[in-house]
Amino acid sequence: MLSKSRVKYIQSLYHKKLRDEEGCFVIEGPKITEEFLLRAPDKILSLYTVKSWLNNNSTLVKQMNPSGIFLIEEGDLEKISARSSPNQVLAIVKKKKEEHDAAVPPGVFLMLDDIQDPGNFGTIVRTADWFGIDTVICSKACADLYNPKVVQSTMGSLLSVNVIYTELIDWCKQNAGVAIYAATLHGKSIYQCSPLREGALLMGNESKGVHPELLQFCREQVTIPGRGKAESLNAAVAAGILLSHFMQK
Repeated sequence: MLSKSRVKYIQSLYHKKLRDEEGCFVIEGPKITEEFLLRAPDKILSLYTVKSWLNNNSTLVKQMNPSGIFLIEEGDLEKISARSSPNQVLAIVKKKKEEHDAAVPPGVFLMLDDIQDPGNFGTIVRTADWFGIDTVICSKACADLYNPKVVQSTMGSLLSVNVIYTELIDWCKQNAGVAIYAATLHGKSIYQCSPLREGALLMGNESKGVHPELLQFCREQVTIPGRGKAESLNAAVAAGILLSHFMQK
């Protein structure tokens, strides 16, 4: 059985302030935990698992120090999980070293202007990974990369994608030569645009879109033509459609 202090500590990591202070975060479930064990076992500080999962993954966990592995019951897992239905295993993972120098990445990258929904944010990071984009530059008002819902939505892609938080307006002023294409409702049809070889695709806030102050730095506003009556597309869905077009070979 886990001690009350350890339960309280793990629960505290669901809050950004404590994650920042401790420099770690929580991952939950077999898929993402196995991904970390395969690709970044040194990042896992401690692992909490039911017996069945541990038995099925004995080879994977051999990379860990046994003192960091805690065999627990389902009831203990429920106490430390953020999910309504906990799933076999949970781990405490060390955060990446935070980068403050948002240099212009080579090739194509994403810029996110106040994407605040954790599910959208995590899905966009995962989508970026799918299309081979390894850098996402975000405004400081975007969702926290280590929010449990963001972590879950990335499905391990936070291991592959470099997410940098900065003041976007200041960044644009300092990098005036970068080709930025802003996703808006009234831009040029993406089907009239050529695939990108370098530059940024800028996605705006779910309800307000791209801040007007940022549009002045954009080379082009682009849109996905619609045929129905929906007012707009979900931000993560839109990012996927745009990248599917712009990342064509």
